[in-house]
Amino acid sequence: MIMVMSDALAPLFRDASLRSFPAGGSLFRMGDAIVSMFLLRAGRADLVRHSGAGVRMILHRAGPGQVLAEASAWSDNYHCDAVAAEDSVVAVLPRLEFRRRLLAEPPLAQLWMQRLARSVQDARLRAEIRSLPRLADRLDAWLGEGNRMPDRGRWQEVAAELGVTREALYRELARRRVDRRRA
Repeated sequence: MIMVMSDALAPLFRDASLRSFPAGGSLFRMGDAIVSMFLLRAGRADLVRHSGAGVRMILHRAGPGQVLAEASAWSDNYHCDAVAAEDSVVAVLPRLEFRRRLLAEPPLAQLWMQRLARSVQDARLRAEIRSLPRLADRLDAWLGEGNRMPDRGRWQEVAAELGVTREALYRELARRRVDRRRA
């Protein structure tokens, strides 16, 4: 559903400039002044924060057709970092023009509101999962939402989504393998 709504929002970015970012490249940093809105055309970008203990947490993972950092349309400064998780191309539109277009096109504004509502629901679910005290429970809840473990080289991304260190996740996965062998 998100992709359908995002595809429908593409007209907001109809004449936006395109920028390329290499994997690991920064689209913006926490505290930067917000001057533009971003629509991913290709690749993937993560909204990231680091906990006081240094744990990297992925707040949102955006893919092609998705607007990155939706709340930035009404903020002055970014509240997180945006990093290209792989080589990415984004459409960049000045924030004030984005807002003007929303006001001028009520059907697009309606779709935008639906997208924001879904984003709030997703954020609450991620917060609920991260609030679980045990990693085993977090992983079970995450998997219970239809997520699947990626290839081994990308397990650290799951750790970031769960708000734990990759080493803790690796230990939990190893424990589960041992438990399956015993069963």
